[in-house]
Amino acid sequence: MGSGKKTWTAVLLATAVLAVTAACGGEGADGEIKLRFSYWGSAARQKMTKEAIKKFEAKNPNIHIEEEFSDFGDYYEMLATKVAGDEAPDVITIEIRGLREYADRGTLADLSSEVDTADIDSKVLATGAIDGKQFAIPTGVNAWSLVMDPKAIKDAGQNLPDDTMWTWEQYIALAAKITARSGGKVYGTQQAFNPAFLQIFAAQRGESLYDGNKVGISRETLKAWWAVHRKLIRTKGSPDAAKSAELASLSEDRSLFATGNGAMGMWWSNQLGSINKASGGREVDLLRMPKVPDATTGGMFLQPAMFFTASAKSERQAEAAKFIDFMINDPEAGGIILSDRGLPSNSKVLAAVRDKLPETDKKTLAFLDKIKGELTDSPAAPPKHASAIEAILTRYTNEVLLSRMAPDDAAQKLITEANALIAG
Repeated sequence: MGSGKKTWTAVLLATAVLAVTAACGGEGADGEIKLRFSYWGSAARQKMTKEAIKKFEAKNPNIHIEEEFSDFGDYYEMLATKVAGDEAPDVITIEIRGLREYADRGTLADLSSEVDTADIDSKVLATGAIDGKQFAIPTGVNAWSLVMDPKAIKDAGQNLPDDTMWTWEQYIALAAKITARSGGKVYGTQQAFNPAFLQIFAAQRGESLYDGNKVGISRETLKAWWAVHRKLIRTKGSPDAAKSAELASLSEDRSLFATGNGAMGMWWSNQLGSINKASGGREVDLLRMPKVPDATTGGMFLQPAMFFTASAKSERQAEAAKFIDFMINDPEAGGIILSDRGLPSNSKVLAAVRDKLPETDKKTLAFLDKIKGELTDSPAAPPKHASAIEAILTRYTNEVLLSRMAPDDAAQKLITEANALIAG
C-alpha cells in the first residue's frame, strides 16, 4: 500500500467536473501498438517494472508500453488530471479506496472475460468487482498486522505475546512495560490511525466500517478505539499525542523501528521487508492483532495491495487486457516483481516464485498461511468519496488525543461528517 497522504477530495473532484471520453493508446506508422501504463512507487519498483515490461514486449513485439510513473504523493493528482482531460492511460494502477470513484464515472473497463482469473482467490478477486462487473484485477495481497521486534521485547525483560489470545489491555500493558524497562529509550509501540485498524477493531465488536453508503461503526466503538490510543499515551506505552501524530504521517523508513526506538507497531504485511531494511536488518515478526475480550472474530482480512484496471475509452482494450494478464498470470513477470505489489494474487505464480522471495517476505507468507483460516472476507470497494475518510479520521483522532475535543462529541461529529461526504 502507498503511504502518501495527498488530498483526495480535490484530486477526485477533477474527475467529477469533466466528462470522461478518453481515447487512449495508438498505433505507430510501423504498425506498433502503443499502450500507456500508469503506476506509482519507488525507484526499486520502477526498475522491476521496466524489466517485466521488457519481457512482455519481447513476447509481444508489436506492442510497446509507455510508462507514466510518479511517486505516490503525486500519483492520484496526475491521474485525475489526465482522466479529466480525456487523456486516461490505457492501463491504470489504482487502490481499493479509489476504485468505486473511478468505476462509477465510467472510467474503467469491465475485464470480466478479458483477463484469466481462475487462479486468484474468489474472495480477493471480488474486491475488484462492482455491481457484477470485474473492473479491477488484484496484483497481490496483504493484511493489516501487528509488527514486533522480538529482541527489543526480550531486552525489556518481557515475554513475547501469545497472539492467539491477547487482548488490547494486554497489548497496552506490554507496551508500557517495554517503555519503562528501557528507561524511555525504546517505546513499547508506535500509534497507528489507519482505517484498516479501525475496521479490524470494529469487526471484533460486530460492526463494519461501512454499511452501504453510510458509516457502519457506532459512537461507542469509536470511543473505545480512541480509548486504546489514549491509554497507550497515558501509560507511556507510546510517544505523546503530538509525536504520535507526527509519526503516523511518516513512512515506515522514518518510524520508531527505523531509529531503533520502537518495539511494536502496525503496518500492512507487505511492508515487513521495508521495515526490516529501515531498521538496519533487525529481526521483525508479524503478529495477529489483539482482540476485544470475547470477540468471535479477530477481524483481520486480506486486501489487495493495488489493482490493475483498463480505461473504458481505450482504443486498445484487448492489448491492455493482455498486458494486465501478463503482469498477473505470467510466472516470468512474477519472478521479477516478486512481492513488490503484495504477495502474488495468482496462486500458481506465488508457488513458482516462493523460493525466490526475500526472507522477510517468506516470513510474511508463512504468517498469512498460518492465519488464513481465521480471516474475515475481504472488504468490498468502499463508497464513493470514502477515500477522504482517512483524513477525517486522522483529524478527529488528533483532536481527541490532544484533548481539544471530548470523545463523545468527536465521535458524533465524525460520523455526521463522514456520512454527509459519502452520501453526496
